[in-house]
Amino acid sequence: MLLNDSEHYVDLENTGVSLIALIESSKAEDALKGVRKKQQALFDHHIETKKMVTELLNSLVHTEEVVGQKLLDLEGQKSQMYRELEKVEQEVQQSLSKSHILDSEIQFLQRELEKLKDGEKEIQALQQEVDEDTTEVIPSAIYLAQLYCKVTRIKLELGTEPHILRGAHYGQDLATPINIDTSSCSPCEVSDELWNLVSTDW
Repeated sequence: MLLNDSEHYVDLENTGVSLIALIESSKAEDALKGVRKKQQALFDHHIETKKMVTELLNSLVHTEEVVGQKLLDLEGQKSQMYRELEKVEQEVQQSLSKSHILDSEIQFLQRELEKLKDGEKEIQALQQEVDEDTTEVIPSAIYLAQLYCKVTRIKLELGTEPHILRGAHYGQDLATPINIDTSSCSPCEVSDELWNLVSTDW
């Protein structure tokens, strides 16, 4: 039995030696080292790629934040511009309303001016008529008044009350005052009273 065990041990030892010789002859260790180097290189590449991806993600997040803030700022500017535009539109509407009011006032004033011009033309026409009548009538009226004054020696005051006839009769020796209320006398009575003051002596 012991003999068999020793034979097995010898066989096992020989097998181990043969296996080691086989491994050394096949360069399995070098292949394993090469695999490990490739694995390390792959791991390093993975770490580097992960780092780059992380940086890209961080940059993307930062860019999104910047773009988001710019969008918010643009929205704020847009809202401000809309408010300013509404304010300008309101001012334009107010200006248009004022313009319509001013146009109406201008048209009214133009109509009034035309009326005044027409009235002025009428006044000028009337003035011309009065001037023509005055040129013809007043000299004869002045002549008659002077003639009556010479004949009757009566001078009447101007600017008295409408119903008061006031003046004086200048006789040869004295002046007789005249103060007649025409509202209480008829024109005939007034005429008689005045003619009674006139002397019939020539």
